[in-house]
Amino acid sequence: MNILLATQNPHKIAELRAVLPEGWSVQVPSDFGIVGELAEDGSRLEENAAQKARFLWERTGMPSLADDSGLEVDALFGEPGVASAQYAGPQRSDADNRRKLLDALGSSLNRTARFRTVLAWATETGVVLAAGEVRGRIALAEKGTQGFGYDSLFVPDEGDGRSFAEMSLSEKSALSHRSRAVATWLALLQKS
Repeated sequence: MNILLATQNPHKIAELRAVLPEGWSVQVPSDFGIVGELAEDGSRLEENAAQKARFLWERTGMPSLADDSGLEVDALFGEPGVASAQYAGPQRSDADNRRKLLDALGSSLNRTARFRTVLAWATETGVVLAAGEVRGRIALAEKGTQGFGYDSLFVPDEGDGRSFAEMSLSEKSALSHRSRAVATWLALLQKS
């Protein structure tokens, strides 16, 4: 199958390619002259994923897979959530976002959180959504150098005490919210 991934983020591209079936051909928006970040102005992950997938399907006519992910921290009432990528402001970096999260949690003992991903698959028949999540906790300090985003702060409950940033791509893929969303989406594809 030939699909278009609705992201320019090389980390997301690598993670998605790692869990897609072997032999699938993957293209990205820049292959079609679409550069920069795609619009994400919804108030929910589902809205943002659908918006990006639909936009690319309409522009290219290619089946398009979009991902929107968020880190939801219980002590912060679900923040940063849908605003995870912009948590520290519009000119943010991943490091800025992590710093703001650690500052917001301070010395709180409640560090439970979940990573959620919503995938949107846009084709001529419409948009199909699939979701995945993984529960865990926010570490007191960054651990590891792999991954991106909040990976160095997120320690999954199902793991061995390491953060996502301390895991190889294949180890993270075995547990991650994104790989779980892909598994759900692939099961939906097989049914249709």
